[in-house]
Amino acid sequence: MNRRHCATAAITLVCALALLTAPVQAMAAPIPEPGPTAAAPAVPTAGKKSLEEVREEIDTLYRKAGAATDAYNLAQEQAEKQSKEIVALTKAIADGQARIAELKDSAGAQAREQYRTGGLPPGAQLMLSGNPDLFLDGVNQARQSQQATKGMLTELEQAQADLETYTQDASLNWEKLEANRVEQAKAKKSINAQIAAAEKLESQLAEEERARLLKLEQDAASTAQAAWLSSGALQDINREASAGGKLAVAFATAQIGKPYVWGAEGPSSYDCSGLTSQAWAAAKRPIPRTSQEQWRLLPHIPIQDMRPGDLIIYHSDASHVGMYVGDGSIVHAPRPGRHVTLAGAGSMRILGVVRPDK
Repeated sequence: MNRRHCATAAITLVCALALLTAPVQAMAAPIPEPGPTAAAPAVPTAGKKSLEEVREEIDTLYRKAGAATDAYNLAQEQAEKQSKEIVALTKAIADGQARIAELKDSAGAQAREQYRTGGLPPGAQLMLSGNPDLFLDGVNQARQSQQATKGMLTELEQAQADLETYTQDASLNWEKLEANRVEQAKAKKSINAQIAAAEKLESQLAEEERARLLKLEQDAASTAQAAWLSSGALQDINREASAGGKLAVAFATAQIGKPYVWGAEGPSSYDCSGLTSQAWAAAKRPIPRTSQEQWRLLPHIPIQDMRPGDLIIYHSDASHVGMYVGDGSIVHAPRPGRHVTLAGAGSMRILGVVRPDK
């Protein structure tokens, strides 16, 4: 990049940065899943299916919405990080420009001083003075002046190189930010489409059928929980939570009854990973925002070593998370239309367990 264009690029970035203060309606692309694409899900007619088939269809739609929500949350987190980096780089660019201007002023002052002395080097002026003491003193001053000038020129070159790097980095971060906004918009469309399809399917049911549907959901969860418990998964598990785990559990259980809202992380509503991340933030242990990043980055532990405060990750795509609270139960934010609640830890397919404070 031509150094003469650094200032222009920096001004452009500063102007563009003003856009970051606007609310970002942004999302990340949902994680690919087998089957129909999530953008325009087909809405089956409830009357042509058994109630159990309807339940499974609704569950699938909400799971896909959950996966898209997790992708949205990740992209939003990345966008916020990139925005902060752009702010820091813009300040570095401004500071670099100010330092270059200062160094150029110093160089100009030295050039003007040389002009006033007739262009003679300091050494020649000293030789002509005829005073040995002044000559020796001046030689030392001249040497110091030369070293200072050399250092100033080196710093000027470094400042110009840094300015170019800051400008390039800021431009790259801006491009990433814009790309994330595009991906986030796709995820938002997917989330809304899946939720709308599930709600439409459920709305086709009569009131009595909706009550039976809820009973089917509860029965399915109870059956899965009973099978999990009978497998011996909780045998000999009677561990006490860590100090941080107790704080996290206390926070999470205090949110029981608050509604699920996708993308929400409190204080009045939560999605699944919004609840777990905020619970551990309350315990002074920041963790990744999304269930997939929690699964990817936090230490994995065997189920038999589980203790209250640990996070149980669900489904093959790690699209759901709950916090283990002991006695075979979790607290979690289930899905749209539901509230933060206690549930059986084995009521959904478990992928694994992670420990935030290991």
